[in-house]
Amino acid sequence: MIDVKQLKYFVTIAEEGQITKAAQKLHIAQPPLSQQLKQLEEKLGVPLFDRKAKKMELTAPGKLFYEKAKQLLHQLDDAIAEVKEIETGATGTLAVGCVKSCFSYLAQTIRQFHEQFPNVTFHLREGDTFSICQLLQERHIDIGIVRLPIDSSHYDIIPLPSDRYVAVLPEHWALSRSSLSMRDFAEWPLLLLHRVHGAGQYERVVEECRRHGFEPNVLCECPDATILLSLVAQGMGATIVPQSTVSLFRLPGIRVLPIVDSSMKAEAAIIIDRQRYVPKSVHHFLNLLQQTVAMPIMNEKSNMCETK
Repeated sequence: MIDVKQLKYFVTIAEEGQITKAAQKLHIAQPPLSQQLKQLEEKLGVPLFDRKAKKMELTAPGKLFYEKAKQLLHQLDDAIAEVKEIETGATGTLAVGCVKSCFSYLAQTIRQFHEQFPNVTFHLREGDTFSICQLLQERHIDIGIVRLPIDSSHYDIIPLPSDRYVAVLPEHWALSRSSLSMRDFAEWPLLLLHRVHGAGQYERVVEECRRHGFEPNVLCECPDATILLSLVAQGMGATIVPQSTVSLFRLPGIRVLPIVDSSMKAEAAIIIDRQRYVPKSVHHFLNLLQQTVAMPIMNEKSNMCETK
């Protein structure tokens, strides 16, 4: 019979690519780890690794067994977590990933949550939408807050309130103006938010410029809103970002103006892996977030709003 310990050992070896590194990560000696792997292969009757290569590489049976073993271990972790917090969900760690331009949705909710559940600690991760999705798939976070659009095939998606885009300029530009039109951006270099992978706000802004009859002069693209705002403050160019982003990261040396002839809105959402157990602490957090930003979140995962 194969036991859980052998599965954990095998998965660690597969991910580290070496017995030595796996033994260090597992805090055990190398010889017993090698022996456990040998026993596992004998039970299965197939070699799981190609030992001729410099790095231990999975064989075809090994690759299949790795995916199945990892899935079983995740299911076991979910079952243990569910049993441990079945009463209140008032302890443990809540891991949240968030794109920087969406941090405005979080601060007040985290404060209120801590007041109600002081024994729950937070693990916050930041990144662009692509990296937050990866963190969720790899189970480094419980929920993610991202900018849409994304591929919704893996997630339950809970929309957050939309957010108008605004113009952000160096403070000495267009001093006599109280608002801007999209055509004004044809005269200036643009600094735009751009995901590491995939389409998002960058493509939306460029499309809007083209809709108004000009090709934007994009001087810089970057996934970090604070970097772009810092460059604007230095006079490098203008940017177009969600209004909440500027409210949260307001810097000296910039002007924020509405764009009168654009209906662009930034859409954000909470994403949850639909294959995973959702802890009660997450439900508590979502309920508070609902109260804070007036969003339509249900109490249980099975009832969550899902967009396709």
